Amino acid sequence: MAGVSLLGICGSVRKSSHNRALLAAVGEMLPAGTQLTMYEGLDKLPIFNSDLLDPTAVTELKAAVANADGVVFAVPEYNYSIPGGLKNALDWLSRPPATSPMRGKPIGLVGAASGMSGTIRAQTHMRQMMVFSDSPTLGQPEVLIPRAQDRFDANLTLTDESTRQLLVRFGAAMVEFVRRYRPG
Repeated sequence: MAGVSLLGICGSVRKSSHNRALLAAVGEMLPAGTQLTMYEGLDKLPIFNSDLLDPTAVTELKAAVANADGVVFAVPEYNYSIPGGLKNALDWLSRPPATSPMRGKPIGLVGAASGMSGTIRAQTHMRQMMVFSDSPTLGQPEVLIPRAQDRFDANLTLTDESTRQLLVRFGAAMVEFVRRYRPG
């Protein structure tokens, strides 16, 4: 079977984000024949306004999602939910509903936080939002990384072996999940 192409979208725009580092580590742990391309334009999207035709940044994001076999979102937790920039991207991606590139697109969620609950609340909200675009979302294994500062070194390299093993399992599960939904 052909390789799997994943798009990685980090909900944090900080370059030194643990979630960005986690998403990069997911890319390193994927099975052979799978590639993860990072989307880097979240901070270039204007605030959603349905009076506007899709601006160039939105068109580029929609094309990146449409061209990927699946999407892995790194979901930081801000105030018990997802960051505003990520919600804004989902608002753009989901419109118009009938032609949204998210419709039927397999989704995986990962997240890291400094607290003890990882990103469980944010990922729960994200799963609810995926219902609108009819995007199937991988249920297991959950990647809810607590105490992220203890799992990455000063260069944001993942050093925790249990997290690395979890990401290997996540990558394998994500690839199989995508293949279930791949047409043909």
